[in-house]
Amino acid sequence: MKKLKTKPTKKPMKKLLLLGGTADARHMTKALMEMSAAENQPLTIIYSIAGLVRVPELPCEVIVGGFTQFGGLAAYIRDQQIDGILDVTHPFAQTMSTTAVSVARELAIPCWRFHRQAWQPQAGDRWQLFDRWSSLIPALKDKRSVLLTAGQLTQVSLDQLVAQAQQVPGGQRLILRTAAPSRVELPASVEWIKGVGPFRLEDEKELFQRCAVDALVTKNSGGKSTEAKLHAARQQGVEVFMLQRPALPDADQQFSDIHEGVAVIQRWLNA
Repeated sequence: MKKLKTKPTKKPMKKLLLLGGTADARHMTKALMEMSAAENQPLTIIYSIAGLVRVPELPCEVIVGGFTQFGGLAAYIRDQQIDGILDVTHPFAQTMSTTAVSVARELAIPCWRFHRQAWQPQAGDRWQLFDRWSSLIPALKDKRSVLLTAGQLTQVSLDQLVAQAQQVPGGQRLILRTAAPSRVELPASVEWIKGVGPFRLEDEKELFQRCAVDALVTKNSGGKSTEAKLHAARQQGVEVFMLQRPALPDADQQFSDIHEGVAVIQRWLNA
C-alpha cells in the first residue's frame, strides 16, 4: 500500500502590537522583521507611536496618535485580532505601560516589556534623586541657572518652578529643552530650546557654559542618546536632580537587551 505524503503544517500568522516611540522600539522592530524573514517565521508587526516628534519609516504598518481614535486599546486589539503586545515605550510612559498590562490580562494575551537599563551614578557625579516633581522643585531654590531636560512639564509643575524662580534673590534662569514644543503655554521668563537626540558631548558642554548652568534636571531615562548631558555635568561639577523611574505593574517578561527580546518573540512564534 502506497504511503501518502503529508504536507508540512503551515504556521499561522501572528500579530504583534509594538508600542513604540523610542529609538529602541525602532531597532527592535527592524530586528524582529529581519528575524521573521530569515527564520521564515510568520509575523505581522503593527507599530504604534504618539507622533508628537516624528513618525519613523519602518517596514511595517505604523499607526499614529494613540488608541482613543479606535475606541481604546482593548477595542483595537480585538478588532485587529492582535496576539501579543510588546511594550517598548519610554520608561516614564507610565499610563501606556500600565494600560498595556491591564488590557493584556483582560484579553488573555501576552505582554512583554523592553526597557533600557537605567543610568547609574559614576565617580564625580553630584546626583540628588527624587520620586516626584513636588519634592524636586524646592531643592532648586538656591540655583541660578536651571536646565530642564525631563520632557514635557505639567501646568502645575511649571507654575511652581516659575513662582519659585521669581523668589530667588537676583533671579533664577529657567531653560526648558524638549523634542516637541511645550504642551502648556510658557511665560516669557522660561527659555525654550528644541532638542532631539542623540546629543554630542561637546555641544552639551558648550550649552552648559553658555547658559552658566548650575543645575541639570532630568529623568532617569537611560540609554546612550541623551547621556552626554550627564558627562558634561560631571566634567563641569554641575549638580544633577534626577527623577527616578515610576513603578509599573509586572509584564509577562521584561528585558533590556534587543537580542534577548528577539529571542523571546521567536520562542513565542515557535510555541
